[in-house]
Amino acid sequence: MSVKKEASGRRSAQVEVEVPGSTQSAVERRAAEAQVRTLIDKFAPAHLRLIAAMRRWLRNRLPTAHEVVYEYRAWIAISYSPNEHGYEGVLGIRADADGVKLFVNRCKELPDPAKLLQGSGSQCRSIDVEGASTLARPEVASLIDEAIARNPVPFASAGRGSVVMSRSTSAKQRQRNRST
Repeated sequence: MSVKKEASGRRSAQVEVEVPGSTQSAVERRAAEAQVRTLIDKFAPAHLRLIAAMRRWLRNRLPTAHEVVYEYRAWIAISYSPNEHGYEGVLGIRADADGVKLFVNRCKELPDPAKLLQGSGSQCRSIDVEGASTLARPEVASLIDEAIARNPVPFASAGRGSVVMSRSTSAKQRQRNRST
């Protein structure tokens, strides 16, 4: 439990409790969040704020989703998945030095009248996110709602998803380089 003193002079207590449906303890979650922050801190301040805003927005939209985090040499990806398998995620964040993108998985059949989805992938396409307001645009929200509705693996109706650090290609490569 931590106690904060508010501007009004009152004290507020913050108590960490286990959320039903979550398989991740509060200690494990804090450790994973610290790892995610370390990965994100490599980016420019504008990207840091945008990534944080996107994570908040996606967690509010999908509270039971698991955030599966992948680290690569020059970028990170966070998949929002109904389970701890990132490949079953419906949405994702990809951040690198050039910017931040919202990825939509299984988008081939999605209606996209505004032609928001970029790329030529058969499974996954993206939307450039210039600011948090991009996510609030009605055509983006509609596309996201449709993607979630069409996801073949349903999200849990209650509980809280975990933050999962996935072993990425670069992490495996570093381990291989150390052993040779």
